Amino acid sequence: MTTEDVQKITQHMYSPSTADIELITKAYDVAEQAHEGRFRYSGKPYLSHLTETARMLAEIGMGAHTIAAGLLHDTIEDTDLTPEELQKEFGDEIFFLVQGVTKLGSVRYYGSDRHNESLRKLFVATSQDIRVLIIKLIDRLHNMQTLQYVPKEKQLRIARETLEIYVPVTHRLGMGRIRKELEDLAFPYVYPEEFKKITDLTKHIVKKSEVDLEKSRKTLQKRLAEAGIRDFHTSYRAKGMYSLYQKLKRREWDMDNIHDFLAIRIVVPSIEQCYQVLGIVHELWRPLPQRVKDYIAFPKPNGYQSLHTTVITTNSTILEVQIRTKAMHSEAEYGIASHIMYKNIQQGKKETISGGAKSWFSTLVPSLFRPFIWRASKNAETQTQMIKEEHEHKQKIPHWIQEIASAHTTNDSSNEFFDGLKDDFFSYRIFVFTPEGDVVDLPVGASPIDFAYAIHSDIGDHTSGAKVNNKLVELDTKLNNGDIVEIIKNKSNKPTQKWLSYAKTSLARRRIRTALTSQNEVHHK
Repeated sequence: MTTEDVQKITQHMYSPSTADIELITKAYDVAEQAHEGRFRYSGKPYLSHLTETARMLAEIGMGAHTIAAGLLHDTIEDTDLTPEELQKEFGDEIFFLVQGVTKLGSVRYYGSDRHNESLRKLFVATSQDIRVLIIKLIDRLHNMQTLQYVPKEKQLRIARETLEIYVPVTHRLGMGRIRKELEDLAFPYVYPEEFKKITDLTKHIVKKSEVDLEKSRKTLQKRLAEAGIRDFHTSYRAKGMYSLYQKLKRREWDMDNIHDFLAIRIVVPSIEQCYQVLGIVHELWRPLPQRVKDYIAFPKPNGYQSLHTTVITTNSTILEVQIRTKAMHSEAEYGIASHIMYKNIQQGKKETISGGAKSWFSTLVPSLFRPFIWRASKNAETQTQMIKEEHEHKQKIPHWIQEIASAHTTNDSSNEFFDGLKDDFFSYRIFVFTPEGDVVDLPVGASPIDFAYAIHSDIGDHTSGAKVNNKLVELDTKLNNGDIVEIIKNKSNKPTQKWLSYAKTSLARRRIRTALTSQNEVHHK
């Protein structure tokens, strides 16, 4: 079975080398031997889970080392293979990834200190190498796909943990395809009554919708071809059940208020063609007023780009049309994982066993190894290069993950950490703008103080006033989606105790407390 299973994995890889295939085969063989005699709740060999995890990692564009780590990710925790043996056989890079995923294995949802500490470790490990989190997310996805075989007393906990923790993380990483699948897999376990209500509500629409969507797609394809556009791809979908549930809750359970239940997606080679196709769509079908959204010119903070328009087709179907390039589509489907894939393809930088092109990991040397390398190096040029690489590494890790990881060094209790995490990163978001048009991503209820500290701690510490949409406002004003915020700064101004009640984000509250402590220390000298 080795050859057949390895081929299932490698066929999804971008141009795998002989060394890549040898590495994955070796990892498969070691995993097979280590997990021999172990079975899943479904009755299948445990190896089937590891193979599927590795296959899905290959599908989203991960390299050979990450895929090998996917095959080996449960060996340290669940088998007799020792960490020392794993490191000796596969080297530091794969060992670090497996060890990082192993540390995340104890994450549990129900609010205990152990859970909160495990969650903190998740983001600390991720801040050192994003692939640790990607492996964990794919591991969770396959576990959710087979949740029906798990004992019923465990199903709710696993599904709730998925909705509360893993879904928001995939959303923040822009991994739309994985987010949607995780949501819809968890939904019936966590909210069974609501799931049934949604199913009953959409049953008659879903039956008719496929016929309408196919008819609309053929009409659109014909019109695009007539306009001379040849290289395009179209697909359609009905809105995910959990996403629909969330929207219906906000729209009084009225399906007439849902305008994106049915959608057609058009993928074209260039940005220019995106706008050309938008014009063709509006010629073909009547657009609804104020329903055109340009996320190409103004991307969402998680990187999402696309043109959206809502139209009424000739057979009176309300349809959302999404138009994007191939690169944008990959970004929307796989988020941060697509950056790794495109970097590998465009620069020819694939993960290799030894020699060859510089691996993606080599620019992401875990921070915990750096002090040892630093002390061993007497060469000033080497040390300068390390500082440069560290800076590049931090740029590649999303800012919000770095922020969470930095909380690991604060004096917050585990519960304070988790509460801050929910407020800052797992809540509903608003997108507000600087006067220059940069997007700032904040939780609902955020104030100008939160905005100021999100820009820079120095701006926050010296905030004296704020303008929202060109009007002066109080510092405790709640910001709304789309607001343009300008901070008025005064060097002599300092945070006050009142600011703590204005701040919604734990980042702002933490920095205000630090500033207040410094002021008290100066006052008592």
